[in-house]
This record gives sequence, structure tokens and C-alpha cells, in this order.
Amino acid sequence: MFYLGMGAIVFVPIFKTITHLPPYLSMMLSLAIVAIFAEILSLKKMEFTTLESEKSHLSPIHKSLSRIEMPSVLFFLGILMAVAALESVGMLFQFSEWLKITIPNPDLVVLILGFSSSVIDNVPLVAASIGMFHNGIDDSLWHFVAYSAGTGGSMLIIGSAAGVVAMGMEKINFMWYLKNIAWLAAIGFVSGAIAFMLIRNFNM
Repeated sequence: MFYLGMGAIVFVPIFKTITHLPPYLSMMLSLAIVAIFAEILSLKKMEFTTLESEKSHLSPIHKSLSRIEMPSVLFFLGILMAVAALESVGMLFQFSEWLKITIPNPDLVVLILGFSSSVIDNVPLVAASIGMFHNGIDDSLWHFVAYSAGTGGSMLIIGSAAGVVAMGMEKINFMWYLKNIAWLAAIGFVSGAIAFMLIRNFNM
């Protein structure tokens, strides 16, 4: 099941490249394949059990669904819908173009995108950055964009899917995270960005 799950994750970008369909379709297809195999393996396991254990048998899909934190899922869904609405009306791309015109230094723009990632999902931010910069594929700027968008979200607990899930499972308060963790995450993010720029300039 582990290798099947890892293969399903790798299958997502391959399916997107071949079919040019939205990534969520390949994610749902991969999830369906994993679920089917989980049910098949679970049924095979039942064949070797007694009648009593068969009565108490519960589908692995049902077990997984029973552990879902619905408030966290709905909260994260609301954030994604709000960001998708901003993206659909073009506000994110207008914001990125305004940044590019106002701030001529691309490194500073990428840093601002990293801080914005703590509020806005990193996927539309990266999509907006692709429209902002016209550097080559191998340019180090894209490594910096990936770092900023990926780690900048940790500065707020709502900036990443893992943070939202942790907020629901561990009952972490938003203000507690803001007072005790956010400044540490911000220091780590800025320190990593400075280290990246120093290494990049040294290699150049």
C-alpha cells in the first residue's frame, strides 16, 4: 500500500502532462485506485478471519473517513475558495504585476510573495509568479520562488494545509501560534532566504 500510494502521487504530474487535464482529476483518480486496492486487500484479510471478527470488520475507507476533522477541512476549503475567487477575477495577477512595477528588485518581490504565502495559498502565488518573471527554466530565481512559496506559509498556522490540520487535531489556537511560533518561523524564513541569496551570489 505504501508503494502504491507513492506511485499514485508520482502519477499526478504524469497524468497532467499527458492529458492536460486539471491536477485534481488525476488526484481523485489516484485516490480511487488506492481505495479500491485497500478494499480488495481488506476483503482478502476477512477470508482468513472468524465469523466474530468478520462482524466487527470495518472498511479501511470508513476508518479513514471517521478520523477526518471536518471543521479543519471546511476551514481550509473556505480559504481555497476565497483564494480561487481572487484568482478568477484576476486580483492575484494584478497584485503580482503591481509588485513587479513598484519594486524593481526581483529578490525583494519573491520575499514579499513568501510573506504573502502565509495568507494566500502557494499554488496561485506560484502561478502568478510564472506570469511575472520571464527568466529561463534553469534560472536560480525559480528555486527562490519555490523556497519562498513553500516555507513562507509556515509563518501563520492557516498558511499551510498541515497547519490547518494541526489546528483541528491538536486544538491549536490561532493567536497562540501567532504569539509563540510565528516569529520563530519568520526568523527561519528570512535566515534561509539570506543564506540562499549568499550561496547563489557566491556560486555566480
